[in-house]
Amino acid sequence: SFKAVFNLQTFWGSNRSRPEPGAEPGAGFEPGPEAVIVPVVFGLIFVLGLLGNSLVIIGGGKRSPGSPTNIFVVNLSVADLGFLLFCVPFQATVYSLPQWVFGGFVCTFSHYISSVSMLVSIFTLAAMSVDRYIAVVLSQKPRRCMRSRRNALASVGVIWVLSAACSVPVAQHHILIGYPSGTNSTFCWEHWESRAAKRSYKVAALLLGYVLPLLLICCCYARVSGQKGRRNASRHTAQTVLLVITAFTICWMPHHIIAMWVEFGRFPLTDASFAFRILSHCLAYGNSCVNPVLYAFLSENFRRASSQVCSSRFLLQPPPPGGDVVRFRMENLSATHSTTKI
Repeated sequence: SFKAVFNLQTFWGSNRSRPEPGAEPGAGFEPGPEAVIVPVVFGLIFVLGLLGNSLVIIGGGKRSPGSPTNIFVVNLSVADLGFLLFCVPFQATVYSLPQWVFGGFVCTFSHYISSVSMLVSIFTLAAMSVDRYIAVVLSQKPRRCMRSRRNALASVGVIWVLSAACSVPVAQHHILIGYPSGTNSTFCWEHWESRAAKRSYKVAALLLGYVLPLLLICCCYARVSGQKGRRNASRHTAQTVLLVITAFTICWMPHHIIAMWVEFGRFPLTDASFAFRILSHCLAYGNSCVNPVLYAFLSENFRRASSQVCSSRFLLQPPPPGGDVVRFRMENLSATHSTTKI
């Protein structure tokens, strides 16, 4: 939830201009530079993320051999794509319009999908870390039994069900609230009857959706980094997954800091805090487009597979029998320059 934005907007707008009694909704609203800058940044995030994640999903689905790690990569892109499609376009207007104009359903649905997508992402990253631990640390026999396509798909199903269930309170408590005395006449607001219940949920969301998965990830990679003599491909894959996890950690950290600050401290209503809130908003949304960028920089195989996805021959025709095909696999995500025949 990004409810602090609305608090700050109320402060910001009320100190710039105040509408006359009986004026039309939004009368006297004087947007600042954020009304242009933020939608432009969100637009770039939307376009880049839509193209990048679509390439990952199409490339992974069309040419995928069904490896567990590749299934998790595609799932991560599906979550990011849902976030981009159902959250970013609506939230971009928060900074540029004087009121919420999309109605109660979009208010509830967009915040619900935002929470689901965030949880799916962190749970998927945790699953990828466990998968890397199994692939690098465990011996051959248990690795072959545990790293199966069926187990990976079952894990993805559990991740989505758990994320959807944990996000129900977000949907239940996001409603439209009128505020006729301010510049914004209608807010999409997070409203709880009990402050204790709200704080309990926020802490639980922080622990379950950020702290505990990161602790699990750290434990897995502590073991992975201590292994010697493993295949270079596995170690390169582990390094790539670790970079993706690092990006998620950095991008979502300001959001969680502000959420806890608002609930347990006194969040200042100043220009500096408003700028910090905008930065956290952009970083959290920007995480939805950063993973394909990382893949593109780290993997020659991904770049070649993306080129094939963009060709009509790849999309419309199956590969020739025995032909050389560059397939996007996380196992080959190292920055090699060899064409892989699979």
